[in-house]
Amino acid sequence: VQLQASGGGLVQSGGSLRLSCVASGSFRSISSMGWYRQAPGKQRELVARISSAGDQNYATSVKDRFSISRDDSAKNTVYLHMNSLKPEDTAVYYCNANRRGSGFEYDYWGQGTQVTVSS
Repeated sequence: VQLQASGGGLVQSGGSLRLSCVASGSFRSISSMGWYRQAPGKQRELVARISSAGDQNYATSVKDRFSISRDDSAKNTVYLHMNSLKPEDTAVYYCNANRRGSGFEYDYWGQGTQVTVSS
C-alpha cells in the first residue's frame, strides 16, 4: 500500500484545513485508515481513525474540531477536516493504513504533510 498525503500548510489560529490521503495498491485486510501527527520533540500520536466499517475515533484534544471522512465510492481516499485550529495543532501529519489479519498486523505510512498554525 502506498499513501500520498496532501493539504498541509500555514493557517492562522481559528482557521481550517483539509488533509487528503490517497491510497494505492492492495487493500486486502486493510482494517482502518487514519491520521497521526508528530510535533517537534514529541511522540507520534493518533489524531483520528476510520475503520473499514466506518467506525471513527478521535484524540480527545481534537474531538469536536476535527472530523475524518472517507470517499466511499473508492474507499481509497480519506480526509481530515480540521476546524478551529490552534497553535498546538502544529505538527507533521502522517496518513496511516493498518493491515490486520490472523496473527499479523502492519502499519503503512505516508510521507507526512506539515501543518503550521500561527497565533
